[in-house]
Amino acid sequence: VQLQASGGGVVQAGGSLRLSCAASGRSFSTYPMGWFRQAPGNEREFVAAIGKNGDGTYYTDSVKGRFTISRDNAKNTVYLQMNSLKPEDTAVYYCAAGRVVTVPASAYNYWGQGTLVTVSS
Repeated sequence: VQLQASGGGVVQAGGSLRLSCAASGRSFSTYPMGWFRQAPGNEREFVAAIGKNGDGTYYTDSVKGRFTISRDNAKNTVYLQMNSLKPEDTAVYYCAAGRVVTVPASAYNYWGQGTLVTVSS
């Protein structure tokens, strides 16, 4: 499966953005999906994940209550709604498809190219 992330941009602290990740191929609905991010000088970190049918969502503690992951299997797309953004959310955000809903990036087989989110203070 090929993934294309979009929706990044520059936003002021407290603002919102919605990231999208469009997948090619007919097998999208068989993959749990995740969002990760990587800030300059930092390791890539888990942000959120969702089960194949949207049954089960998981978040890293720092985004709970602010970010929402969702998916539309009919459109082969997964979303990340980001509200109350903070400067520390600044990073390149990547979507990924894996075999199970899990945290480690190594468990995800397919990756999008990343979209940059910059939150100004």
